[in-house]
Amino acid sequence: MKVTRTQRKAPITRPKKKPIERRRREATQRKRLVAMGASEESVKKMTCKQLREELKKLAKKVR
Repeated sequence: MKVTRTQRKAPITRPKKKPIERRRREATQRKRLVAMGASEESVKKMTCKQLREELKKLAKKVR
């Protein structure tokens, strides 16, 4: 039986990203942003990309 390319391309060297882990990361980032002083209403409306950008901005202000 022949081994095909799709069978060799299994994510052995680098694991797959899991959606549960992503949701957990986003939830902790939202909590961190609220703790830094952002309003909960604005944080709920943000996308994950906007959330990361705001965290970067606030982290620079805190330093």
